[in-house]
Amino acid sequence: MAGKKQFDMDTALDAAMIQFWRAGYADTSLDDLSRATGLNRSSIYSSLGGKDTLFLRCLERYAARYGDQYDAALSSAASEPLAAIRAFFDVTLKRIADPELPDGCLIAQSAMAIPVLSPAVAEHAKKALGFQRQRLRTALKAGRLTDQDADAFAEHAAAVNQSLAVMSRAGASPAQLRAVVGVTVDALSHALSATRRA
Repeated sequence: MAGKKQFDMDTALDAAMIQFWRAGYADTSLDDLSRATGLNRSSIYSSLGGKDTLFLRCLERYAARYGDQYDAALSSAASEPLAAIRAFFDVTLKRIADPELPDGCLIAQSAMAIPVLSPAVAEHAKKALGFQRQRLRTALKAGRLTDQDADAFAEHAAAVNQSLAVMSRAGASPAQLRAVVGVTVDALSHALSATRRA
């Protein structure tokens, strides 16, 4: 029975995450969450927490799921920094192209909703964005960029990554999204070449 309860909890959390991802925090009601998870309101509170608590759990779930994929993509940064950054963006592009998932990015959506989020949830959204910048900075430093260039490209790549999610929601085609990524990878290639010549 314990295994079944855990499976049901995972299923409910995934359903809640998709609901928040599709509609955003402000436009998701407890009734929406009840329909998505198949749980009544009292069961949501007793099993998953109130709306803020549940949203935090969904953000953590989302960040862990895609964070692991981003870490794997960037794992070759020391030896192949350009391939690693391409692989990083490929995680996002693959997620965007998945017809089973909503458009956009739950973390980007959350960041845009900060004015209407509770302070605890807003802080969590900011931290999630910060983790992505730090992940990129660490990889770019491993790829032998200077501290200054690693900082600048980490900020830039994180911003581009979030913009891909926003652009996809606005109807940008896969080719347009890949063209945006290509500009960033080309700029990084030039920076790496300059570092090697110095």
